[in-house]
Parts: sequence; C-alpha cells; structure tokens
Amino acid sequence: MNNNVQIMNSKDISQKLIRISHEIIENHTDIGNVVILGIHNRGVPIADRIKELIFNITNINLPIGSLDITFHRDDFRERLSMPEIRGTDIHFSLDDKVVILVDDVLYSGRTIRAALDEINSFGRPSIVRLAVLIDRGHRELPIRADFVGKNIPTHSGEHVEVHLEETDGEEGVFLVKENN
Repeated sequence: MNNNVQIMNSKDISQKLIRISHEIIENHTDIGNVVILGIHNRGVPIADRIKELIFNITNINLPIGSLDITFHRDDFRERLSMPEIRGTDIHFSLDDKVVILVDDVLYSGRTIRAALDEINSFGRPSIVRLAVLIDRGHRELPIRADFVGKNIPTHSGEHVEVHLEETDGEEGVFLVKENN
C-alpha cells in the first residue's frame, strides 16, 4: 500500500521553473550559446517549459533536444521488462555549446551519468550544467545539480513522483511512502 503526500502543486512547479529559467539566464552571459537537452521521460516536457520561459524573458529561441539514455544505463541488462525506446533527438551541434541537461528528479546520479555518456556520442560541449525540478539526495556518484527547483530529502522506503500534464494528465510532486 502506498501513501502519497502532495508536496508541490501546479503553481509551485511553475514558480520553480521560472526561477530556474532566470538562474540559467543570469549565469550565462552568452545565452545564445546555450542548448537545452531533456532526458526522457519527464525531463523533456520540463525542458520544453524552460525553453519557452527563457524565450519569453530574452526573446531568444534556444535549440532543444531530447536524450534517450536506455542503452547507457548501468542496470540495462538487470531490468526485467523491455524498456520503451524513445530515441535521442538532437538536430544541432553540441560542440563548444553550453548544454543545460534537464531531468525531473535527481537521486543516485546514475541517470545523469548515462545522459553524459549519450551527450558524448553527439559532440563535445564546452560545459554541461544540470537543471532538475527535485533533488532528493542519496547520491551514489559525484554528481550535483547546478539549478534545483526544490530539495526534498527522503528516507529509506520513500521516493518522489513528478506528475506533469504532458505525461500524466495532472500536475504535482508527490512523496510516496511505501508501507511494509
């Protein structure tokens, strides 16, 4: 049995993404050299929203793409079910660009490590920055986010679910506590 506690609603998510977008602009003097890459699944709609917010603020239309990290995961062969392959979609050069890598939740760091491997298949950016809606801690790799919407420390038996209108038909961030 699961107990879901909503910790962010649609308005909270929007406010955090507005703040992240402003931080990206403030930290990159040449915003025209920035590209955005969302990690499938929920990183992609979050990346789309950040791209639109940056456009609304700067009137600069940043290139955007998506990453499928399925075959770069270190647990790929251990998964019981066949993964859904979405494909990487990058139609521009990453060479010497500032890449803003976007995901919904940062946990162990293994997804980001896999995303970095996939990025390296497409070029050599000058720098890669990480933007996440939620950082829940518990890193297994030395990876940190540069732009964080909200830190939500979790305990054993808890995890965080992000629901987005584009992927789930509803908005919210939920802390899920599994009862034993």
